[in-house]
Amino acid sequence: MKKQEYRRQFVNRYFWRTYDKKEIDLVEEQHGKLAGFEVKWRRERSAPPKDWSTAYPDADFQLINRENYLDFIQ
Repeated sequence: MKKQEYRRQFVNRYFWRTYDKKEIDLVEEQHGKLAGFEVKWRRERSAPPKDWSTAYPDADFQLINRENYLDFIQ
């Protein structure tokens, strides 16, 4: 959020979860485009939940973990 504020990028942020408790930690919407981010300390899964991919086929998805979090926040 700090990075986006410095760059003057205005983004809507959401949390996504289904009734059967599949979830994505952070969803950002900017200019009509969705991006989902799953945050894990370890590299546990690299694919989004199937329900996410079905509902939002054009959305991006990224796993953030201890190996790549610096790229995400810079």
